[in-house]
Amino acid sequence: MEFAFTDEHEELRQSVRKFLDNESSEAAVRAAMETERGWDTRVWQRMASEMALPALAVPEHHGGAGLGPVELAIVMEEMGRVLFCGPYLSTAVLGVGALIAIADDTAREELLPEIAAGRMIVTVAEGDETGRGPGVRALNDASGWRLDGVASFVLDGHSADVVLVVARADDGIGLFRVDGGAPRLERAPLPTLDLTRKLARLSFAGTPAVRVSAGDATRGLERLRALAVAALAAEQTGGAQRCLDMAAEYARTRLQFGRPIGSFQAIKHKCADMLVEVEFARSAAYHAAFRAAASDEDELLTAAHMAKAYCSEAYFHAAAETIQIHGGMGFTWEHPAHLYFKRARRARSSSAMPSTSAASWPIVSASEGHGTTRKSFSQNLMLSARKPDPPGVVIGRPQAACQPGTLL
Repeated sequence: MEFAFTDEHEELRQSVRKFLDNESSEAAVRAAMETERGWDTRVWQRMASEMALPALAVPEHHGGAGLGPVELAIVMEEMGRVLFCGPYLSTAVLGVGALIAIADDTAREELLPEIAAGRMIVTVAEGDETGRGPGVRALNDASGWRLDGVASFVLDGHSADVVLVVARADDGIGLFRVDGGAPRLERAPLPTLDLTRKLARLSFAGTPAVRVSAGDATRGLERLRALAVAALAAEQTGGAQRCLDMAAEYARTRLQFGRPIGSFQAIKHKCADMLVEVEFARSAAYHAAFRAAASDEDELLTAAHMAKAYCSEAYFHAAAETIQIHGGMGFTWEHPAHLYFKRARRARSSSAMPSTSAASWPIVSASEGHGTTRKSFSQNLMLSARKPDPPGVVIGRPQAACQPGTLL
């Protein structure tokens, strides 16, 4: 399949990059990750009013731009480059994707215009405590639908205005709307290694809900997961490219024994390997995005998960090698290398949303290797049949900035 970006695509990339360079500097990222919410509402409002980025994939008749997966991939790649702290993945990718793929017309008409205008944050909650399947049960009684159970590892779940909950009902898997302030809903932020992306645990105890899907939503969820994984792969590509840029720049300017360290063969080999992997990752991510735009469901599933598998390894390796090339300063809290390492480690350990389908998990599980050890792609494919370990939770601290083998 051939794919090429148009002039409009490149203009979108440049405008997004300029905006993010101004609004998502390293200082802004560090300030946002120290807050409980995890993102700046002012930046989000500007992103909606000036750039219309939350409206990117919203259909035009709902107040959006009516664009698709390719444009989302461009935006996600640029956001990954600067470690953007904001609910874009949860709202503009997962939330909008769920409403378009699964929800009924009433829910779309009510929620999509609000998302497009930047007035509403929406996320999707699916995984249970293990992250492997819906942990919420939906019961319908005289008073309406009510939810019981736990959804964990929910992106921006503690701050979302609306949560779209994947729950088991008597007639199969359904999608339910729950307002963030609904009674008998408890939302607790989870401590994570990657402080730039917030996760939450949601507890439901007879929580009132509105069903927004008709019949079983399994097929729509499969497409949603594939779209989310493809978007996450694009974000990983942007982060990996930034790691390569930082490493190459440092290798050119850091002098040792009277010469740049980039002139030493060992450093050359590291940078060359990173370059090859980043380029392959970019091709895989773009391929998945264009497959999604072509609405080729079977090819999309394969392309999306292959992209996630390769981009996860490429990003993690690029982040780890960046730390190695920077030497001692790469391990310090003040240098941004550890922020990319943590994002790479978190993204490598899970997909964009916990899943009931084994295919939606990354091919390499969280327990498969640590540090900079890599496996060939064929070995990774052989490992795909193995059941991955569930994500764990640790607290990220400055003194453990680059500790390998930790999750989230």
